[in-house]
Amino acid sequence: QIQLVESGGGLVQTGGSLRLSCVAKTITFETFDVAWFRQAPGKEREFVSSVTGNGIETDYADYTKDRFTIFRDNAKNTVSLQMNSLESEDTAIYYCGARYSAPYGTTWGSPDYWGQGTQVTVSS
Repeated sequence: QIQLVESGGGLVQTGGSLRLSCVAKTITFETFDVAWFRQAPGKEREFVSSVTGNGIETDYADYTKDRFTIFRDNAKNTVSLQMNSLESEDTAIYYCGARYSAPYGTTWGSPDYWGQGTQVTVSS
């Protein structure tokens, strides 16, 4: 069982940066892979980035273009997403999701657990 709480969203200008955080309430955080997803208005939710339970392996959607970096700190039950060079197309609600650890490379379907989301708005 795990509960996820996101924070760090807000309004930023094009080219700016934001750092999102996902704090997990669980005593077995390292047994969960964690991913960030996002959903823009009128669009389906899409994968952004993920990190394995041990924090070693990471994956990114192509559109992040080396602009985003995911970090994991198991001592603090936290996964962060550093987003740089933000574009208007990055405007969306960002969600943290968790699944029980799977072999690296396993495609992310719908996570077993979701956070409530945090709004990111990029203005030009």
